[in-house]
Amino acid sequence: MKNNFHTSRRSFLKKSAVLAAGIPLVSSMACASSRIIGANDTINVAVTGLNSRGGGLLKTIMGLDKVNVVALCDVDSKVLEKRGAQVKEKTGKTPKLEKDFRKLMEDKDIDAVFIATADHTHAPFSIMALQAGKHVYCEKPVSQNPHEGFLLVEAQKKYGKLVQIGNQQRSAPTSKQAMMDIAEGIIGDVYEGKAWYANDRKSIGNGKAVQVPDHIDWDLWQGPAPRVPFKDNYVHYNWHWFRHWGTGEIVNNGMHEMDICRWALGAVMPTTVTSQGGRFHFQEDDWEFFDTQIARFEFEGGKSLTWEGRSCNGHKQYNRGRGVILYGSEGSILLDRNDYFVYDRGGKEIKHLSEKSKSQTTNIVGTGGLTDYHIDNFLQAIRTNIPLNAPVVDAHTSSHLCHLGNMAQDAQQILKVDPKTGKVTNNDTVMKTWKREYANGWEPKLS
Repeated sequence: MKNNFHTSRRSFLKKSAVLAAGIPLVSSMACASSRIIGANDTINVAVTGLNSRGGGLLKTIMGLDKVNVVALCDVDSKVLEKRGAQVKEKTGKTPKLEKDFRKLMEDKDIDAVFIATADHTHAPFSIMALQAGKHVYCEKPVSQNPHEGFLLVEAQKKYGKLVQIGNQQRSAPTSKQAMMDIAEGIIGDVYEGKAWYANDRKSIGNGKAVQVPDHIDWDLWQGPAPRVPFKDNYVHYNWHWFRHWGTGEIVNNGMHEMDICRWALGAVMPTTVTSQGGRFHFQEDDWEFFDTQIARFEFEGGKSLTWEGRSCNGHKQYNRGRGVILYGSEGSILLDRNDYFVYDRGGKEIKHLSEKSKSQTTNIVGTGGLTDYHIDNFLQAIRTNIPLNAPVVDAHTSSHLCHLGNMAQDAQQILKVDPKTGKVTNNDTVMKTWKREYANGWEPKLS
């Protein structure tokens, strides 16, 4: 597989500015659906993973014209039945209910699938959907491990359908305007980005081996992951903090703001990565990742990016639980999901724009205007050939930075990275986490 991560900053920002303006580009990401869908045609969609974020996506989808929710999928029968009833009440139509994603993909009436399941299923499910001829909207992260991200990029190119990743701030009017302003030199040369996330997550306790609830199909929930016994603190959310399925806070939430920094910097793959942190809160519970982490990425041309994550200390920065500061030779920018500020070199505010429709920031559903814009962009791309705001080829790069951050934290040393391949060149031990083991019959492969 060939990977070309050499993109000049000038061409990167020029392209970003054009996309921000909404000007269509000729793109390999644009393609015909398995059905011939015109600009005015109804799109048949399925949604899988219906608890929390998936429920938020469904709420937006049900409110759209010319979108038909034909099927729902979840391994929890209670959640599945609840969402099915909501669709019936909202639209007057009864969707097909399915607990096995593989069977769902046999339905030829589905044009596009929305995936909001656990991280370890994102890439495998997306690849299955592409192979079945479906367009894909997949929540971040792109992958549970680096191998899957590169494989999904290859799959999208091979099968030709659209894949939008849920980096919804890419669809924010204020963020798009910021990138256009940066391209025009509003703060000069952008050389450094700082991203942060702060929350006050509680202890997940120590799980006990118990009988699987009757309404959950534990085998299907595990899907691609090797089988382990059920414990009472895994689902529906705490799996994020277990390495068997999750990816930790940097991949779970850091990806959003790191993606914005990378966009502004015109950066692709780093040359070095370092990370400091650890588990400093509730140290006796089962949480396996880090609740505190400061990761730094250096790129060719002297650019740098820092992410500060504090999962269990909700002290805000700039009165925000999450956000981005961009430093340039002529000023700086403060940017989050709802506001855009520009300051001169002396710190004086010279511009401020706010989103007309506000978005949630640190809760687990994350709905709001940006989700609405992002889903609309995906559906319009299917209908009219406009470019995606967060195509997988781009979102994968941001996901990969986060994986490298975890690898650096585990290694406890500065990692050297080949910017052409994204691979670590000075630590064979952490490279063993490049790919995971899969349950029998579940490993994603390209046919």
